[in-house]
Amino acid sequence: MLPRKRPVEGDDVVDDSSDSESFLKKHRIDFSISSSASATEKTTTTAPTTKESNSSNAGDMNNNSSVISNSNGSSNGSDVPDIVLGNGNPPDIDEDLHSRQLAVYGRETMRRLFASNILVSGMQGLGIEIAKNLVLAGVKSITLHDEGMVELWDLSSNFIFQENDVGKNRALASVQKLQDLNNAVVVSTLTTKLTKEQLSDFQAVVFTNIDLEKAIEFNDYCHNHQPPIAFIKAEVRGLFGNVFCDFGPEFTVVDVDGEELHTGIIASISNDNPAIVSCVDDERLEFQDGDLVVFSEIRGMTELNDGKPRTIRNARPYSFTIDENTTNFGIYEKGGIVTQVKQPKLLNFKPLREALKDPGDFLLSDFSKFDRPPLLHLAFQALDKFISELGHFPVAGSEEDARKLISMVSDINEGSGDGKVEDINPKLLRHFAFGARAVLNPMAAMFGGIVGQEVVKACSGKFHPLFQFFYFDSIESLPTESPETTDFRPVNSRYDAQISVFGSKLQKKLEDARVFVVGSGALGCELLKNLALMGVASNNQGKLTITDDDVIEKSNLSRQFLFRDWNIGQAKSTVAASAAATINSHLSIEALQNRVGPETENVFDDGFWENLSVVINALDNVNARLYVDQRCLYFQKPLLESGTLGAKCNTQMVIPHLTENYGASRDPPEKQAPMCTLHSFPHNIDHCLTWARSEFEGLLEKTPAEVNAFLSNPSEYASAMRNAGDAQARDNLERVLDCLDRERCETFQDCIAWARLKFEDYFANRMKQLIFTFPEDAATSTGAPFWSAPKRFPQPLQFSLDDPSHIHFIMAASILRAETFGLPIPDWAKNPKKLAEAVGRVMVVEFEPKKDVKIVTDEKATSLSTASIDDAAVINELIMKIEQCLKILQPEFRMKPIQFEKDDDTNYHVDLIAGLGNMRARNYSIPEVDKLKAKFIAGRIIPAVATSTAMATGLVCLELYKVIDGGHKLEDYRNLFANLALPLFSMAEPVPPKVIKHRGMSWTIWDRWSIKENPTLRELLRWLSEKGLNAYSISCGSCLLYNSMFPRHRDRMDKKMVDLARNVAKMELPPYRRHFDVVVACEDDDDNDIDIPQISIYFR
Repeated sequence: MLPRKRPVEGDDVVDDSSDSESFLKKHRIDFSISSSASATEKTTTTAPTTKESNSSNAGDMNNNSSVISNSNGSSNGSDVPDIVLGNGNPPDIDEDLHSRQLAVYGRETMRRLFASNILVSGMQGLGIEIAKNLVLAGVKSITLHDEGMVELWDLSSNFIFQENDVGKNRALASVQKLQDLNNAVVVSTLTTKLTKEQLSDFQAVVFTNIDLEKAIEFNDYCHNHQPPIAFIKAEVRGLFGNVFCDFGPEFTVVDVDGEELHTGIIASISNDNPAIVSCVDDERLEFQDGDLVVFSEIRGMTELNDGKPRTIRNARPYSFTIDENTTNFGIYEKGGIVTQVKQPKLLNFKPLREALKDPGDFLLSDFSKFDRPPLLHLAFQALDKFISELGHFPVAGSEEDARKLISMVSDINEGSGDGKVEDINPKLLRHFAFGARAVLNPMAAMFGGIVGQEVVKACSGKFHPLFQFFYFDSIESLPTESPETTDFRPVNSRYDAQISVFGSKLQKKLEDARVFVVGSGALGCELLKNLALMGVASNNQGKLTITDDDVIEKSNLSRQFLFRDWNIGQAKSTVAASAAATINSHLSIEALQNRVGPETENVFDDGFWENLSVVINALDNVNARLYVDQRCLYFQKPLLESGTLGAKCNTQMVIPHLTENYGASRDPPEKQAPMCTLHSFPHNIDHCLTWARSEFEGLLEKTPAEVNAFLSNPSEYASAMRNAGDAQARDNLERVLDCLDRERCETFQDCIAWARLKFEDYFANRMKQLIFTFPEDAATSTGAPFWSAPKRFPQPLQFSLDDPSHIHFIMAASILRAETFGLPIPDWAKNPKKLAEAVGRVMVVEFEPKKDVKIVTDEKATSLSTASIDDAAVINELIMKIEQCLKILQPEFRMKPIQFEKDDDTNYHVDLIAGLGNMRARNYSIPEVDKLKAKFIAGRIIPAVATSTAMATGLVCLELYKVIDGGHKLEDYRNLFANLALPLFSMAEPVPPKVIKHRGMSWTIWDRWSIKENPTLRELLRWLSEKGLNAYSISCGSCLLYNSMFPRHRDRMDKKMVDLARNVAKMELPPYRRHFDVVVACEDDDDNDIDIPQISIYFR
């Protein structure tokens, strides 16, 4: 499950700003769509291609050419080929752009995506959301099909359409802005009636607005085609939606869940039938009964090292059994790794005509509605019949149309045989009928994420498909008071579709809302788009404030769809706000570049928070979330939380007095590897890369910064080190001395020598010393083998000029070392052959291990530095030597510290970390990883895809309807956890806040007590005593104002609390402040601690 408080996708709010006008001024591409093209033509807009049109360069984001198709529907003579799953020659993957998506899908899935041609039919809200997600994902081509014209009605859900698009063909009005999202994707249009033969050009086809008869015809063709064409039918009708998938009679799922392979380090294996396998208690095992595993590196019971998959039974946290009789196997000695094996899964999809009659098990999202999918299965069929017979959708507010639809549902139900539904719920069907014509943006965003992910599955075999029907409704989002029938009537506005579902009164509330969105990354961009389409804060009363202190990077562009490549380096909030204003020109939006935290409470002051209607978080770190949560708690404001992690997403509703707050429950902190494990006893690649990143920062950032601190003020620095007088100060001085003396680099050859000697130190000498101190047969103080699991016995590396990985390490290390010293880097430095010649000239002294070297083995140790009684003397000597170095340095000499930047593949940062980590892995016989995987681990990259982001924000906005309407009960709200990979959707009521009761009173964390009349300390204590509460401690901020254990505090009894706050707590209380807050610790008359609310003391 997704940890609720884990860092998730969104934005950590840094302090940069940029020109907000540049978003509107710069233009990237001119589209040449021929005005003379006939209605039968297929219009294509694309990035330039290489030799053939099916090998377009995914990395080229700047070419301005456009391709216009000829009249027979082919693009410049290059027809779209039939591509079986995984075939074709896709372009190289732009890892800077797609790094977060690569962390979810991997290269093979991305290559298959790049070779896939997709059709999306129906360019209303749902179709455009699906197309957007697929363009961002980077499919080879996407064809937009729609025969209809843009209506004002469509502007409620389609973020591309503007008022001046009304009357244009929907597909043609969409192509330009969709192409703008990703120039590597060929975006085409079809504006005439589709024939089933045209579907053979695609690997997957999606229909969002198709009648059932035509859908069955097309699905039969796709199901029987060779190879089968993945067919997806999706609909959004008001607050109701459904998806149907058919990927053919035999579809192979390559990876059902996309999770990393689970592993374990073996501690023992019994000679039994079945054999019991025990693993070290370093980490809990993630295996489940039925999983297949293979064994390796086992000593003794070597029969298990045969690579044969074996089935796990009786899986427990640290042990399991296997279906294997090991009675006659060799006796287990030591070592061994157990690794999960994933097996492909074959799925047999039924075509739509069969599935309608026999739908099988429906995918559930809300167990409180377990009986809802069968009813909606009938309702959507009845709606198709209604439109077919009457030629229009049921009219919003028309009781007659609702009765007709209910009658049709009843008729279909009567003929359903064993599938007959007992209660057809006329009240629910009435709501279904009223909103049937409307495509709501939040529903389109949610289903756009789901369907977009299903297309990725169809094209790649990655993740388990939706099998086969999914129905969903959010009927709880309707206003608590039913609007009058006339309230549903259109008012000739862009919000008419939304009004037809919720009524004009709720629309007015949305327009008047004052909303604060924190973060404008992936979540923030999707939220802004949704809010703009919903009409939130779109009049003089309303206001939408967005803040984010980060700037746009290239890696953002694959998910944060409001940004373009020309926005790189600009402030996220400014660009996002400008883009949102182009979606809806009535939007009242202000963009700020401030981090939300204690340091900006002068910006986000009491008045700011008090005037808000709701706060929506779009953050990527827990601390910022907790701060916003506390602000919302204090000011009694609803908070809508969401987050993503790869294909997973979650939402949490924080509603004053109804639900617990975000910080009420927290995940346990992630387990950190002990320092001794990282430095001397790694047993997985994560350990190696964590150590590598630490060394990178120490060598290239911290040490140069320390050198500069000394050079800037030698006497002050020396004084600070003498005053510290500890092992850390000694270590700092030793590093500074090394940099300025023994390891000072004056030429690039010096940098090469430094890198070569670092290799020798890290991967040869340290290993030799470790083996000398702890030989392979070493024992612990208890007599147990020292080198027992999870420890792995190391081997020193022998440097070789013929090993490309060795040379690449030297290249990265020497180039970065030269940068820190400000030295020019010769062109030949990046030529492996010439670099090897220079490396060959470096003299390496033979290493002799030393006795009595202390190597830390205590897992609780937090530092490798050991204190010494003569630290002070050593520090003085080091300072004297460093001061001598000053005499030979130029006065203006400064080093250039390097901060690790993971998203630039040309800067050699990840190259060095990958080299450090993999060489260390080689020392310990740990499997090495490629540069991309090293980047994910060392860069702590959070996997992210556009689909889960879209789904999460759609669900958040469905909850926003409830918040803005007001009056909804706890059972009306929903929290969600979803995993689109499985797929799994789990919705539940939020948890209510904990209620504390005392003497007939009750309160929750949402309550706040107030005492007025500027009380003294004695008066405050008496006020609490009257409630049966004995206060023994009162604090203000981090300062203690009163404690019953301190006799001197009794002298404060008759002083005003405000004076104690000013004089003791040193609190500044500006003229506009009327109160301050204190935290009081109390107990009852039986000495039981009682948690009471925060107390606000009013002094004006």
